[in-house]
Amino acid sequence: MVALHLNLPLPPSNIILFIIFHETPITTALKVFSGMQLRTRFIFLIGLVISCSYGVTFYRTSDFQEELVVEQATLQAKMLFHQIRLTRQWVADHNGLFFVKGPGVEPNPFLKEGQVRDAQGNWLVKRNPAMVTRELSVYAAREGMGQFNVTSLRPLNPDNAPDDFERRSLISFEQGAKEAIAIEKVAGKKRLRYMAPLLVESQCLQCHAEQHYSIDDIRGGMNVTIPMDRAFAEISSNNRMLLNIALATIVIVALTIFFLFDLLVARRLKSLAGEMDQYPLQCQPESLNAPEEADEIGTLAGHYRSLCRRLERSQEELDATREQVFQSEKQAALGRLVAGIAHEINNPLGGMQNCIQTMKRNMEQPDLQIRYLELLAQGVDRIKGTVQQLLNIGRKEPLEFIRGDVDAMIDDCLELTCMGRDNVTITRQLKIGKPLLVGMEGLRQVVMNLAGNAVQAMGDTGGTLCVSSRLEDQRLVFEIADSGPGIAPQHLDKIFEPFFTTKEVGEGTGLGLSVSHALIKQMDGELTVRNGAAGGAIFTVTVPLAREE
Repeated sequence: MVALHLNLPLPPSNIILFIIFHETPITTALKVFSGMQLRTRFIFLIGLVISCSYGVTFYRTSDFQEELVVEQATLQAKMLFHQIRLTRQWVADHNGLFFVKGPGVEPNPFLKEGQVRDAQGNWLVKRNPAMVTRELSVYAAREGMGQFNVTSLRPLNPDNAPDDFERRSLISFEQGAKEAIAIEKVAGKKRLRYMAPLLVESQCLQCHAEQHYSIDDIRGGMNVTIPMDRAFAEISSNNRMLLNIALATIVIVALTIFFLFDLLVARRLKSLAGEMDQYPLQCQPESLNAPEEADEIGTLAGHYRSLCRRLERSQEELDATREQVFQSEKQAALGRLVAGIAHEINNPLGGMQNCIQTMKRNMEQPDLQIRYLELLAQGVDRIKGTVQQLLNIGRKEPLEFIRGDVDAMIDDCLELTCMGRDNVTITRQLKIGKPLLVGMEGLRQVVMNLAGNAVQAMGDTGGTLCVSSRLEDQRLVFEIADSGPGIAPQHLDKIFEPFFTTKEVGEGTGLGLSVSHALIKQMDGELTVRNGAAGGAIFTVTVPLAREE
């Protein structure tokens, strides 16, 4: 990933180009994803879908559990509210409760008649609804069942002053609200608080008449507090269980998909790929007619085998056509070979026949006999040379490798070839400069043939003969280029065939390039030809250097 540090403001078009041509996390992820195997990508995507599904389900379930718990706790708080309200009403309907005064049972200083004395002389302490509510709350809190208390914006007892939640709720009641619910977290513990208004009834005026209340006025409210730690702990436990189930399900599904994919897809694709790799070397005919399965991979295998059968038929047709073309080419090559041999042999034979007839008519002239005998010998040598060149085409005699100066050998061949040709300019770029272990005599024959052809190609007008040599990676490379007309494109692929020549009748046998090509091949080298950009032909010879052993 490439970090983008833009210190200077860029035009919008530059910013777009900068983002496109720089790697981003998304492009990096796509590269990594595209580099995965199909099985890995399939499992990854399935796992991602399952994870997203479980994530949504887990989130919604957790939220639903919390809503349900809060709803149940609210219902419990409402029930407790109404129970306490009914208890308060019962106490008010009976003008309070009276208890014998004693330790822990003290009179209420905010009541006018907080205590009375009975006929036996016992002091009785009065408990109004507010006192009963507060003392019951203490008992409930001791048992861990929650707390409840009554408060007002104008309390008689300062201990009943409202806190922030109660104050906000009381104000909302005066504005028409029917109840108030909140979840608070105090000292790391969660609790639900429920509060509803308390209306003034006729019994309430006994204690609150001085506050100028009227019947059905909102005298205050009662707050019920339910502890929620145990409920939220259960939710957390359920969430952990759901998370473990989700993880176990994802792992089980991934492993199941892995083995099923391997069994139903990967192995069959691997088998099909192996069959493709072996075709056509180890392909058995019966495998092309194997039964096909009805699924997608079976259909793919069927299409592949159908393709192989079509290829087999096409190959058979191609082989038949190739055999026909080969026979035609062989007949044409044989015709050119026979024509070349007949031409090269008939010319000297015709001259020799004329010499013999002349000698028969002039038997009494010894000088004429000697001169014609020499002509006969030249004709025999010419026929012998033609036959020898023909034999050299297919001869595979081992070459003799000797260490020598290749540059000097090339220079000698050029001097011999261009002797008496003042209209030919030789340009040398011989850069070997040291003795090499090569098939020297074979290379000498190749240079003589190539240089001779170049000189003949330039004709009587002459031209420039460029020769270069160099070493490249333990290989000898030399080129011979002329400034002649070059080689016609249609002849480039035939120029190394035996007896193929573009020269006039009597000017060449068509064996020189063929013999040269065979010699270079025998040296594990390469002889190529191309036309130069400025005209002329360029022959390139590349030969590996021989080892000392």
